[in-house]
Amino acid sequence: MSSTIYQATCSAPVNIAVIKYWGKKDTTLILPTNDSLSVTLDQDHLRSVTTARADASFGSQDRLWLNGEEETIKADGRLRRCIDEMKKLRQAKEAKDAQLPKLSEWAVHVCSENNFPTAAGLASSASGFAALIASLAALYELQPEVSSSELSRIARQGSGSACRSLFGGYVAWQGGEQPSGHDSLAVEVAPQSHWPDLQALICVVSDAKKGTPSTAGMQRTVQTSPLLQHRIKEVVPQRMAQISEAIQKRDFDTFADITMADSNNFHACCLDTAPPIFYMNDVSRAIVQLVEELNRASEADGKGKLAAYTYDAGPNAVLYAPKANMPLILQTIRHYFPNADFDDTFDLLGKGANASHRGAQEALGLPSSLPGSFNANVIPMHEAGAVRRLIHTQVGDGPRVLERGAGKESLLNEAGEPIRLQRAKRA
Repeated sequence: MSSTIYQATCSAPVNIAVIKYWGKKDTTLILPTNDSLSVTLDQDHLRSVTTARADASFGSQDRLWLNGEEETIKADGRLRRCIDEMKKLRQAKEAKDAQLPKLSEWAVHVCSENNFPTAAGLASSASGFAALIASLAALYELQPEVSSSELSRIARQGSGSACRSLFGGYVAWQGGEQPSGHDSLAVEVAPQSHWPDLQALICVVSDAKKGTPSTAGMQRTVQTSPLLQHRIKEVVPQRMAQISEAIQKRDFDTFADITMADSNNFHACCLDTAPPIFYMNDVSRAIVQLVEELNRASEADGKGKLAAYTYDAGPNAVLYAPKANMPLILQTIRHYFPNADFDDTFDLLGKGANASHRGAQEALGLPSSLPGSFNANVIPMHEAGAVRRLIHTQVGDGPRVLERGAGKESLLNEAGEPIRLQRAKRA
């Protein structure tokens, strides 16, 4: 092995869309049928961490491990495309400076770990591909010459929504017009610091794999749903402009209205697909009813909305709310959905930050601060474990370079293989 270790370790965040991406007009380049907009979540709570190393001793084959299991890098697959595009950028840099080591000619070993269940309705592919691109960009020392938007164009070819995880805060994926995909990339709408007050409560209804994977589901919708065509032409362009303005104004009521309407429109398009696709279940719909009643009662008191729900292609709810509203939202959810596992990231329960609440838990009454006209019978109390887990987080920053070289953050050992093989996934 060469005496210098050429390696970088980066983390990248999860993002949850409020204007949904559903449908591709080019399935190879992953060009979306419409623009989308997301909130980046805090990496202190949900993240993918990736170590990338280049070494002349690795031979000719690139290798990648995800959560301790080696993944096949298929010749015409998404991983291959992303790695090759990053090597091309490094090659261009080397062509300008003969002194640089020829890292683009060496194989890479990449090891990635998520700290949440993969394929569970949390966008693991988005943070994973963003962390892959961020770690290769750091390894190849591509920034600042190559912009984050430029990198997002490559991340998009791995997983569409990954392009949005190249930024923190509030992020738009511009679908673009060019068949080459050159203008299909992510841009920052507003940084985390612009509206840091927004928090998210993720209600994990099921962490099993989805019945209809997103990739297959969205193309069926494109082929068969008249409603999707209306969504693409009329609904999304208007909402993108309106929600961007709401974010600039930190206007939670408008943000909430559009977020919930867009989630419902997206799931209506799934229902309009032939045969129909069902991602939400009875528990998902009960959470919708509960949030709608909380907002109705709050507005009846002359106040604004308390929370907004949104659902991706799965049954899990993501509830957005201003920080001040979150204690009430959390207690209400825990009343109707008892015994959900909960790691208390912000010490709302008073047992210490990150205190773990798992297994059988005492029954909770409704908060005394609920709006006066709130109908407590809007949904029944559910059986224990109907919501399996609650994750409380907030708007966060973009990818972080944790380390250059091989140190304590490295996921690879001295031989360039994973330190942890078949690592148990933890939530």
